[in-house]
Amino acid sequence: MARERLLIVDDEEDILELLRFNLALEGYELSLARSGESALQKAAFEKPDLILLDLMLPGIDGLEVARRLKDNPQTRFIPIIILSAKGEDSDIVAGLELRADDYITKPFSPRVLIARVRAALRRSRPRGEETPERVIRRGDLEIRPDMRRVTVQGEPVDLTHTEFKLLTLMASRPGWTLSRSQIVDRIRGPHHAVTDRAVDVQIVGLRKKLGPRADLIETVRGAGYRFKAT
Repeated sequence: MARERLLIVDDEEDILELLRFNLALEGYELSLARSGESALQKAAFEKPDLILLDLMLPGIDGLEVARRLKDNPQTRFIPIIILSAKGEDSDIVAGLELRADDYITKPFSPRVLIARVRAALRRSRPRGEETPERVIRRGDLEIRPDMRRVTVQGEPVDLTHTEFKLLTLMASRPGWTLSRSQIVDRIRGPHHAVTDRAVDVQIVGLRKKLGPRADLIETVRGAGYRFKAT
């Protein structure tokens, strides 16, 4: 089973060490950031499964980091747990109104924090019949739907939210031809006002980003698109 990656954002070395020690024992893969700017860069590049975010950071503060992450289509799905010495009701409300998933005040119990992390990760996982495979491998293309990561020949591929959903939809049904209307219905919902041309544009962009594996997405003339059965 793939290890879930957490991004820890804090400028206090003792807090970073405490979190790193306890979370590593739980088997999580960890990435660290000591400033708001670094947090935004790492979140966009690494697409972690969850972010532990301090509010009092040098440069861009934690609230602004949370706001930017939730406004960015590529990172807004990432759960955020705020860690802060600010424990007033107004501070907690401000954090939660920015769509943070939880708010933990310092000092905190590592056991409680780990339980909150597990709960947030459970809530963020897809449920029901449409739950995708944990890992989809098609040759040297690897898709991790629960982690929203794609690699080609071991190299990460940076996709938009729509491109990722499109690739996952097609790769999970190799050999099936999907019409443009079917693609729109599954990705954006029925009756969404998207033209055939818009779907074609998404396909072109996706093929470009897949580079050497662009051939996996085939055009079926007069019908739509399909993912090559390998």
